Amino acid sequence: MGIRSWFGFDRPETPDLPTSGAPGPPTTEQLLGALDAVEIQAREGRVPGVVLSRLLRVTRVVRESIPRLERLGIGSAQGYSVMATATDYLPVAIGNYLRLPRDWADTRPIAAGKSSVMLLVDQLDLLGATMDKVADAINRSDAEAIIVHGAFLEETFGHASTGGSLGLGSPDPTPQPPAAPGGGPLAPPE
Repeated sequence: MGIRSWFGFDRPETPDLPTSGAPGPPTTEQLLGALDAVEIQAREGRVPGVVLSRLLRVTRVVRESIPRLERLGIGSAQGYSVMATATDYLPVAIGNYLRLPRDWADTRPIAAGKSSVMLLVDQLDLLGATMDKVADAINRSDAEAIIVHGAFLEETFGHASTGGSLGLGSPDPTPQPPAAPGGGPLAPPE
């Protein structure tokens, strides 16, 4: 064994393999797997019902949003929020809570007079509100597509039908049944 082997000069030459760049965003399967894992972690850790219900609310909205992420555009802040919620924010929040002893986490005030469980509930509520806003943004983009398509059709084929009306400002066009002789609908039959 000589000095050349210490520095690796005695190894055979290997061609440089192309290295892939930075890893891409997580796939749909990876995002859904992360949500499954955090739900299992919470159930096995026996989190209180108030935590589990909020967690499941957030994961439901994230699950509904994942298949529609492409509508938000690559690199959008909302898309990042969905991905980070599934892969980072939820697992970290639940994991931090589960590392604490239950009695201590549920009863000892640690910040602003709140226990760990109450702080976790606040965090999950914040994540839930944020994911609701993301879902609204996705739905608004779909609703905008309906409006744009309707304008295109109207321009191409002429005016559309009125599509009906609720008639909230006009009188009710429903015919009224004739009044019963003898004083009204509750009068005894003759």
